[in-house]
Amino acid sequence: MAQQAGVCRLLSVSSILGYGFPDASLTAGLEHDPHFIGVDGGSTDPGAYYLGSGESLNSRKAMKRDLRLMLLGAVPRRIPVVIGTCGGAGGEPHLQEVAALAREVAREEGLKFRMALIHAEQNRDQVNSWLREGRISALRNVPELAEATVARAARIVGMMGAEPFMRALEGGADVVLAARASDAASWAACAMHRGLPAAPAWYAGKMLECGTASATPKGHDCLLTTVHRGYIDLEPTNPARRCTPLSVATHALHENASPTLHEEPGGLLDATDCGFTAISDRAVRVNGMRWRTRPYDIKLEGAEFVGFRAITICGTRDPILISQIDSYLQSVRDDVAARAAAFGVSPEKYHLVFHVYGKDGVMGAAEPVRQFSSHELGIVVEVVSPGEEDAKAVLAIARVVVPKVDFPGRLCKSGNMAFPFSPSDIPVGPTYKFSVFHVVRTDDPYGMFPVEYEEVR
Repeated sequence: MAQQAGVCRLLSVSSILGYGFPDASLTAGLEHDPHFIGVDGGSTDPGAYYLGSGESLNSRKAMKRDLRLMLLGAVPRRIPVVIGTCGGAGGEPHLQEVAALAREVAREEGLKFRMALIHAEQNRDQVNSWLREGRISALRNVPELAEATVARAARIVGMMGAEPFMRALEGGADVVLAARASDAASWAACAMHRGLPAAPAWYAGKMLECGTASATPKGHDCLLTTVHRGYIDLEPTNPARRCTPLSVATHALHENASPTLHEEPGGLLDATDCGFTAISDRAVRVNGMRWRTRPYDIKLEGAEFVGFRAITICGTRDPILISQIDSYLQSVRDDVAARAAAFGVSPEKYHLVFHVYGKDGVMGAAEPVRQFSSHELGIVVEVVSPGEEDAKAVLAIARVVVPKVDFPGRLCKSGNMAFPFSPSDIPVGPTYKFSVFHVVRTDDPYGMFPVEYEEVR
């Protein structure tokens, strides 16, 4: 059962587990007697590789450092620790890695606690069953899901809402580690577990999931948010940072298509009438948020293997070449195609991309500024192929051709590209793409996310 309380103090230590935070900021936060300590663990921002491969976004050392400090600060004080989207992508390998770190810290520091693991990987047969029942729909700009796509996915996760976290807390967990979750869900769950309304609870989650991104100066640091029945108060624990009405209101726009409507599992957080008031030179109060319940949807995320990637990096400041860079790179592409075909790799067996920094390297064809005046250009040459050896072979040919292709007006008769590294060819390894980006309608917010308990000593 949810506890009844007037307030809930939530301490977020950083943006993502492993990003780090100052020890002193956590110490200062503990002086405010938080009811929960936590951190979001991941995001789709780094791309599909981590979900597909099972590799964690951050290093084991960095995650263990953050987790150690959190557990040492929380467990002796009987403050629950709650972490969502473990390991960056929230698949089963990511959840198990963070769980292993928690066990290591407990063993090394003599801690004991009840740990809940909330799983989020979805069985392919079950996904196909939902598909046949017509319960799965595509998100914007995503094709309808097909069973063949489900079969190709390396793994598929569901993005849980607040309810599985609340179940884990009701089960007496001192430490809650969750696989893929909505960024705000773990925080909303903590506040609602203490009997507070959904609207301020979810709004607090939107602020806490990025640590002190709602403060100025921004950084990976600790944010204390106190949830009341009709409003929330935010204040960074580091005296070098402060929340202002502008910094908080700006962060409310973060990662959302609408500036005021935030879609979450089971509801819509409406910030249309929110007010932002400075209650000190470092703290802000937000009120006026509303929560509208909706049919329960769970987002599904899946990643499938695309091929192997290899890259090389080079740069030029030849003004004659720069003046005709597009036609020059087309000549490179044609030359590479002819040479690769000679050893049996036709153009349909690889994907060759030139990322030209100083021209349109960030936005590519979507870049609205078509005229540029750079005195130098940086080029990342990328090759992706189903076969690792083919990717490396085509990349090696491209690296030879890029500095050597002739062009009108050329004065330099040797190579005119500078390569900063030796070896110049960098095999990146397997690459993945998001192939499942859909939602499934469900009447059960718990069923896709089983909770497993463990006594850690």
